[in-house]
This record gives sequence, structure tokens and C-alpha cells, in this order.
Amino acid sequence: MKKIVLLLLLTTSSTLLAQKDNFWLYGKLKDSSSVVKNANIINLKTNKGTFSNDFGDYKIIVSVGDTLQFSSVQHKTIYRIVNNFVYRSEVLDVFMISSTYELDEVVLKRNDLDGFLSLDLKKTPEDRKAEALKRTMDFSNANMKAIYNGDYIDQRVRPPTNNVDPTAMFAGAGGGVSIPFKYSERLWALRKDIEFRTNFPAMLLSEFGEPFFENDLKIPTDNYYNFLEYCNPLGIEDLFKQNRKIELINVLKKESISYLLLLNKNEE
Repeated sequence: MKKIVLLLLLTTSSTLLAQKDNFWLYGKLKDSSSVVKNANIINLKTNKGTFSNDFGDYKIIVSVGDTLQFSSVQHKTIYRIVNNFVYRSEVLDVFMISSTYELDEVVLKRNDLDGFLSLDLKKTPEDRKAEALKRTMDFSNANMKAIYNGDYIDQRVRPPTNNVDPTAMFAGAGGGVSIPFKYSERLWALRKDIEFRTNFPAMLLSEFGEPFFENDLKIPTDNYYNFLEYCNPLGIEDLFKQNRKIELINVLKKESISYLLLLNKNEE
């Protein structure tokens, strides 16, 4: 009888521990003004993550003792440990603190400009970001092979002509019709792809913020566009289109290490 009671106690204890190992945790993210949406929630023990929805709600599988990381581009990163109290309530609401970026000191210097446009242009330093963007978007050396090399206006928008040949009415009725719809579809697809590629660096910078690239990844401002070209073969544009942000962040973090090593090697 004692053995049976002991066996039941062991079974009950193991069941409770198993339930304590993994359970769904629910919560809401807020800041001083409203709910926080699209924030990253990562379980640092299991490396699994999720995002808060448009209402600031999230859910994630955790166990007692796990550490959760809550981060957002506009907020400071917060860490919370899953304790027994959280386990019993299965709810963890988090208040996010907005990030503020302040300059330590503002120094005004002489610009040595004369007020004449033709002279001042020679003295004004070039915008490094604009110059980097200009070099990246320079297609002068690219192989821009035309998709369609025919004269569209001449072949398809030509005005009708009157055939005065009296024998034309006895000609056969066979003939072909040329429809340029497929060409137009390819053209619009190409334009859409070029538009996305042109706006991708700005969209990525707006999504993650400059501090992510400058402080977290240590990428110099002048090398931002070059770094994106370095990572582009790994499909970062497709990851951005598919909203797979955690995978995209992991790729950027991993590739930034090898990129900086290569950059330092070239500077030596």
C-alpha cells in the first residue's frame, strides 16, 4: 500500500513539473501614450520569439526561470524573468519606456561662406550619405538589356491605312494578331521591382532605426549601402517582403561581424 501511495506522489510531482516546464504566457505591451505594436519578444533560453499585434497583445511558450527580452526600435530593451508568480497567473504585462536621443553638446562653427552661390558651392562639403546613395544607385555600368527591342509606336499605334489594291479583296482571310499585354506585364513587374530596390534601404532604416545599424551592428554611416549590398545575396529583401523580421535581424547581425573584419582588413 505504501508503495502505491509513493508511486502516485511521484507521478503527480512529475506531472506538475512537466506542466511547469512549458506553458503559454500571455501579456500586453504599453508605453506612456498607447499600446506598443510590432515589438520583439524573445525567449533567450529557447531562442524562440514572437511579435506583439496591433493591440499590443502577445503570447509565447515559456517555463519557470526563462528570461524574456522585450525590444522595439522606439523603446528601450527590457528583460523579465519568468518566476513562480508569473507561472501561476500566466500573464505578464510590460510597460515599455520610450527611447530619447539627445546631443551632449552643440557647437556652432564658422561656415566661411561668402553669400555667393557659385563660390559657396566649392566650399560646402559633400553630403556623404547622398554621395553613397548616388554611387549605389548608379546604373551607368549595368547591363540594361532591353526586354523588347521593337518600336512599340511604329508597330502597334500606327494609324490605319486604306488599301487601294483592287486585288486585295481576293486575298486569303488568314492573318495574325499581335497583343502586347505580356510585354506590358513584364514592364510593370520590372518597374515595381526597381521601385522596391530603390526604396529598400530607406524602408529598412525606417523599420529598425539608425541606432540599430550604428550602435548594435557597428556599421559606419558611409558603409550602410555597401553593407546592404554585401548581405543582399542572402535574401534580405525577400525576408523584408515576407515580414520575417527576426530572421532578417539574425542575418544582419551575423554578416556584420564578417563585414567589419573585411572592412578593417582592407583599411590596413
